[in-house]
Amino acid sequence: MPDPAHHRKPRRIALYAPFVIAGVAALAWSGLWVHARGEAAKRLDAGAERLRKAGYDVSWGERKIYGYPFRLNVQLADARIREPSGWALATPRLEGQAFLHGLSTWVIAAPQGATFTRPVGGAVNVSGEVIHASLSELDKPLPNFSFEGIKLRFAPAAGAQPFALSAADKVEFHLRPGPDDQAALFFKVDAGQAQLSGLLARIADGKPVSISWDSLLSKVSAFRGADWPEAVRGWTTAGGRMTVRQAGITAGEAVLGAQSGVLSVGYDGRLNGALDVTLREAPKALGAMAQTGAIRPEAAMAASAVAAARQGNDNVARANVTFQAGQTTLGPVAIGPAPKVY
Repeated sequence: MPDPAHHRKPRRIALYAPFVIAGVAALAWSGLWVHARGEAAKRLDAGAERLRKAGYDVSWGERKIYGYPFRLNVQLADARIREPSGWALATPRLEGQAFLHGLSTWVIAAPQGATFTRPVGGAVNVSGEVIHASLSELDKPLPNFSFEGIKLRFAPAAGAQPFALSAADKVEFHLRPGPDDQAALFFKVDAGQAQLSGLLARIADGKPVSISWDSLLSKVSAFRGADWPEAVRGWTTAGGRMTVRQAGITAGEAVLGAQSGVLSVGYDGRLNGALDVTLREAPKALGAMAQTGAIRPEAAMAASAVAAARQGNDNVARANVTFQAGQTTLGPVAIGPAPKVY
């Protein structure tokens, strides 16, 4: 009888191979995360240094970068940035987060509130249930930017001038790049509460205030400079214009709306251009502006007469607001200086 064939012992490589592959992948991913963490710290430091050389004041306290294995979380304590013309933003804690597979998109939050400083008016402390923003497509010349604040409260710091709003249910701001060197700019305030002694409070008469602004910017690549005035001047010199698609302010029963218009900035830093507007309760709004000193009483009376003459059966007046040579005119009546951009 022949000898039976000897069976070989089963190889264990098939058993161990998945674990080896998983271990190698984990080591590779860990190395990638450590590298990304180091790059994030370097780029943050390099960006801050570039801003300092341009005249900005940038600082923060303790910095933490964590989020292994799938995220990069950056946390800065006492973060602050101030640009040369005087605008500044500070927060006790700034948090940023991005997924490791999508580092061109970041979500930013200020869970303990923030403080923005105006060059003339002083600091305003902002708190709320939600204060966050997002940045995406950072590899492009102009990234997408969005800001959202829920249940916000605005409190001027000691010695600062009052702010127009004391609270708002929601504040939104969006900037989206488009083709042909354009960008879309959208801003909205829902159910705002006007500062008690301010102009909006007199017009709103205790009722909510809402603001919206929808526009297109041209020549956005020219909007750059060491500070805000220089960036605006460069943009204007290049032929930059803002095309207003729709805008409006609702303060109680008074409504100011704009359906179209083109705006720019003059050499004096004031608005140039014209808006086609609709006005409801114009005499009340103009009277409040005269009482607070925003416009001269005689100008308010003349502008009220113009609005009344152009008012239709719907109690809405249609007129043209022009910003030219440093002045604002409603129809043929000069009602005050043009708004100052810088």
